[in-house]
Amino acid sequence: MREAAEAQVMPGTDLPRAANATEPLLRVEGLKKYFPIEKGFLRRRTGVIKAVDGVSIEVMPGETVGLVGESGSGKTTLGRCVMRGLRATEGSIEFKVDGRYVDMNALTGRELQPIRKHIQMVFQDPYTSLDPRMTVLEIVGEPLVYGLNAKRAQVEKRVKELMDVVGLSTRHINRYPHAFSGGQRQRIGIARAIATNPSLIVADEPVSALDVSIQAQILNLLVELQERLGLAYLFVAHDLSVVEHISDRVAVMYVGQLVEQAKTEDLFSAPQHPYTEALLSAVPRPDPHRKMDRIVLRGDVANPADPPSGCYFHPRCRYAQDICSVEKPALREIKPGHHAACHFSETLDLQGVS
Repeated sequence: MREAAEAQVMPGTDLPRAANATEPLLRVEGLKKYFPIEKGFLRRRTGVIKAVDGVSIEVMPGETVGLVGESGSGKTTLGRCVMRGLRATEGSIEFKVDGRYVDMNALTGRELQPIRKHIQMVFQDPYTSLDPRMTVLEIVGEPLVYGLNAKRAQVEKRVKELMDVVGLSTRHINRYPHAFSGGQRQRIGIARAIATNPSLIVADEPVSALDVSIQAQILNLLVELQERLGLAYLFVAHDLSVVEHISDRVAVMYVGQLVEQAKTEDLFSAPQHPYTEALLSAVPRPDPHRKMDRIVLRGDVANPADPPSGCYFHPRCRYAQDICSVEKPALREIKPGHHAACHFSETLDLQGVS
């Protein structure tokens, strides 16, 4: 894990950073989010979609945890539950605020208001996440007005500081989003996210809608802000190359469940779950002399409304045995700090990437 930045005060705020913390900033336990399936005129419930199904995860202060998986694996839903944009069906979301843990899933909307300024979000699409009828001053200043009750003069001063922090000209604060490029819009979104000096940012695929060259700039900005401000990130992505670059630890999701979690270098070099091995085999490497054996998974992703018995991955797994279709594997520690949910993690020789 990268060392958290030294205690400091961000310009325009009076919230010091805690350094060398040993307790998690975010602690998610047994989180479930089920969406009802309703049919007919009377909207009769006929089942549920298990978008997130019993996930437990921690984020330390100043740490980046990458959350990866195929589309539909539940990554974004988990991020929105952590933000309390969605209320989880079951489980706890303990967030450390002012030295104590608060279960965000148990709070009402009014009780959440003072917590909001400590946890913010950067969205995937830098255009649709910005109101086209508002200027940059209004967009970035909105969290200051509603979260910190800042006055107009304070807001304008702070917004100019934030524009400088994210690498944009302060002369453009009265422009509208359409006047900026995609990368510049994402910088505006990042400025809005750090406006209230949060300790945790949930980044929902923040570079997937950008050109590759711009992706690198935004990733470097996020790393720079983390080192400068001591931010922690829950970084949702499907591009493992991006996750490898920015993350301290990586958690892999499949059909709403965590199947593997480890330090980035350990997971990429020595995966302990067949699904992770398949994902890594698809990571492009800039070496024409290195040949990777691409693993093409058979079948389709399991239906979260009707998942298979036992291990959810077993119908697509080339190592599956009889027990896999009957008994669900627990997420357990295979090596120090390396957890996987596979019956045969100790015996399989899975291929990683260097």
